[in-house]
Amino acid sequence: MQTPLFDFTRSDEHAGFRLERLEVYNWGTFDKKVWSLQPDGENCLVTGDIGSGKSTLVDAITTLFVPAHRAAFNKAAGAERKERSLRSYVLGYYKTERSEFGPSSTPVALRDHNSYSVVLGVFFNKGYNQKITLAQVFWCKDKQGQPDRYYIVAKTPLTISQHFSGFGSDLGDLKKQLRAEDSLDIFETFPQYSAEFMRQFGIQHKQA
Repeated sequence: MQTPLFDFTRSDEHAGFRLERLEVYNWGTFDKKVWSLQPDGENCLVTGDIGSGKSTLVDAITTLFVPAHRAAFNKAAGAERKERSLRSYVLGYYKTERSEFGPSSTPVALRDHNSYSVVLGVFFNKGYNQKITLAQVFWCKDKQGQPDRYYIVAKTPLTISQHFSGFGSDLGDLKKQLRAEDSLDIFETFPQYSAEFMRQFGIQHKQA
């Protein structure tokens, strides 16, 4: 009997690419260390008290697939569109303080412009026995506006602790460190990045 070229799973419960592991570093109130969620391709129910970070993790996954100008952050909590932004997640806004000189308020951040943030997801296709990593690196060099960032698509599973740390204080050295990896590509724009992950995932249309 001839061995099939691809060993597809008998059930379609795990068909396609499914989230195996999500990691975040300096994302929202998940601060100063790597935080991980590992559903291993299964359905996952995220529970917790109000403000515990449920929507923050959902928005991390959204960020991997949707450009910042189209993402509706904190939608899982039914919040208004402008309540959170990519900048608020990268700097870690956690409260606001009223000004002494008027009714306006100022957000208070956990981090400053010397820090960086990483969102990383590993996706596994059981039928093809294939793993793809999507990751984004963020930093804020300006006091206003959206963070700078670049995007990674890798054909192997990556981790933040192994691949996105230990480079010193210069973020340019992190990019050099990543470029030394044979299995990944770095993109400067979301359209380039999304075209590659769509190709890897077999997504034929942007509206899929």
